[in-house]
Amino acid sequence: MIRSLLLVPTIFTAIFAVCSSALADTPVKLLLVTGGCCHDYKYQTEQIEAAFKSHDVAIDLKVVMDGGKGTKAQIEMYDDPNWAKCYDVVIHNECFANTASEEYIKKITKAHYDGVNAVVIHCAMHTYRASKINDWRKFLGVTSRKHDHKSEYPVKVVAPEHPIMKGFPKNWVTPNDELYIIETVWPQAKALATSNSEKNGSSHPCFWVNTFGKARVFGTTYGHSNETFADKIFQQALVRGTLWAAGKLKD
Repeated sequence: MIRSLLLVPTIFTAIFAVCSSALADTPVKLLLVTGGCCHDYKYQTEQIEAAFKSHDVAIDLKVVMDGGKGTKAQIEMYDDPNWAKCYDVVIHNECFANTASEEYIKKITKAHYDGVNAVVIHCAMHTYRASKINDWRKFLGVTSRKHDHKSEYPVKVVAPEHPIMKGFPKNWVTPNDELYIIETVWPQAKALATSNSEKNGSSHPCFWVNTFGKARVFGTTYGHSNETFADKIFQQALVRGTLWAAGKLKD
């Protein structure tokens, strides 16, 4: 069961002020926040939906695609203090590097710190990069400000015992994608898999988990290309990571 809703700014308040009580308990309630520069968010959203469907995971999905295609935006939905109240997991797949408002960013991070679980994908790591505060970066679990060139990067599993990585192949190589340079791994984060820079050989987490206040966070820096989003191994990791964040991952 997949329900998708593309929201526009004029109806944010009306939609997000009400939680649906008619939904069954079994579907995972997801909010996908997406938009900004540099990526094909419509296609990526379709592939996220397809991933859950192919893994027979029932979800109730709402999609907020807002903020235009630039690098600076503030999404009206976050003005509601209860913007994330109805959801098991919020998936952040947005790209707004030059948004720097401390007040605005804390509207997002407070909800997660108070217990809203999350999945963070690719350019979410560079979102709010211009901000001088570390709230968003602590929430992500990593700090990144740049990336290496596009290539096909081998992925090394470093936490094979973690339930998210069950079934993840030892020799998976990404489709053509970007490797994000991780300059800081925050204390509550744990790397699940890494890739090496082709420029200098340095190792960087590319899949990880994080604890932020009461929230569980799963993250990946991959997801630049449409080919990555269509890849079955990447989709498997997204599904298992989302279920883990929701506390619903059962082998």
